[in-house]
Amino acid sequence: MLTKEIFSSLLKTATSAGGDYGDIFLENMTPLVIQMEDDKIEKISTGIERGIGIRVVYDNKSAYAYTNDLIKDTLIETAYSLSRAVKTNSVHATFNLEKIRPKTDFIIKQMPNNTPIADKIKLIREANKTARALDRRIRQVSVTYSDFVQSVTIANSDGVLVDDERVQSLFAVSVIAEDSGVIQTGYESLGGFTGFELFDETPNENPVEALALKAAKRAILMLGARRIKGGRMPVVISSEAGGTMIHEAIGHGLEADLAGQGLSVYSNKLGAQVASPAVTVIDDSTLQGKRGSYRVDDEGTEAQKNCLVENGILTAYMYDKLNAIKDGVKSSGNGRRESYRSRPIPRMTNTFLAPGKADPGEVLRATHDGLFVRKMGGGQVNTVTGDFVFDVQEGYLIKDGQITEPVKGATLCGNGPEVLKSIDMIGSDIGFAIGTCGKDSQGVPVSDALPTLRIPDIVVGGEV
Repeated sequence: MLTKEIFSSLLKTATSAGGDYGDIFLENMTPLVIQMEDDKIEKISTGIERGIGIRVVYDNKSAYAYTNDLIKDTLIETAYSLSRAVKTNSVHATFNLEKIRPKTDFIIKQMPNNTPIADKIKLIREANKTARALDRRIRQVSVTYSDFVQSVTIANSDGVLVDDERVQSLFAVSVIAEDSGVIQTGYESLGGFTGFELFDETPNENPVEALALKAAKRAILMLGARRIKGGRMPVVISSEAGGTMIHEAIGHGLEADLAGQGLSVYSNKLGAQVASPAVTVIDDSTLQGKRGSYRVDDEGTEAQKNCLVENGILTAYMYDKLNAIKDGVKSSGNGRRESYRSRPIPRMTNTFLAPGKADPGEVLRATHDGLFVRKMGGGQVNTVTGDFVFDVQEGYLIKDGQITEPVKGATLCGNGPEVLKSIDMIGSDIGFAIGTCGKDSQGVPVSDALPTLRIPDIVVGGEV
């Protein structure tokens, strides 16, 4: 066990040659992954990942070192080697570490590492059986269960010493259906900052069976769907669709490293109108049970609710310590890293477009014709220009304000600021989706969400 005195000694050694800021990230993680393919358990992977990362920020850049050897002499040598990489005249003030208790807390009812692996395999088999039983055209079902308990201790030269325990559980079902050479897929997942209580059954529903059935039904539905004819049209995006659009179209562009380097269409836009007055965008790592939540970020800054866009006006970027020092502001608590091997960078947590006042059904009824998106797929965005392309996993034509036939092959193509400025109806509902966000070769758990909303005119890709 590393004491407060050892953390203090490591920080003093690491910053002995100067520096504006220093921190230490100690991690102990026990991950578990179970995968089923072709009716067989193909993989059970578990273990212990333990190590420490030490960083010094100086002259708007950073030096970083890590090791999984936690012997005191090795740690001191690592910190000393790091200090030799620091070339600066700045010297951080004397500091004293004080243990803090985060204001944000989460309740875990059933720790996943206390649940037998046999119980987790049982869930996988139930989901696999349910998906395969739906239709003879189901050709392949893949089911993945994963969890981890990550215990961290973070110390920094602001005098903070804090512990956190992050608990994540995840369940995902992927289904492939085929008929006469036509292949379609369905995918669903659930998870978050939660224990095995994620899988508690309600009186009317087994959550993993419901998830498998939903994925399988989507794959079968899309087999019979015709390809959409491309063109410009109104689009209604359901709250069921997940917040992929908000995550990609604006979220990444509001991360302070990209914005600060001029690699975002939202660079130097604080105080400017970047969206419709109806649009408010929030990033909130304090939400109970959500996949992107935590008590403190990976630099020891407390979790926060950050309003990024308020009534269409850009009000804030998402900051880690390094970029906050560059801009002379405080960190927003968005400094995140994949593990002790990675230096922290600005990342989203739980990012969403806030609900409006319209009845969700009215958003649809007010749209004479167009495309209704029930489920978004993957997407990509050029953060410099704001141009994006998103796949539609499940979509339907709208006729006379009603959902009609399913269509496939649809993509949404547009420009983030232009689309956000054009949104003219926002529903009072909201729906979250989960994922693992990749950036700079690091993946971190996130969630995103949208209410039901209408884009009155956007390019929908499809058949010409």
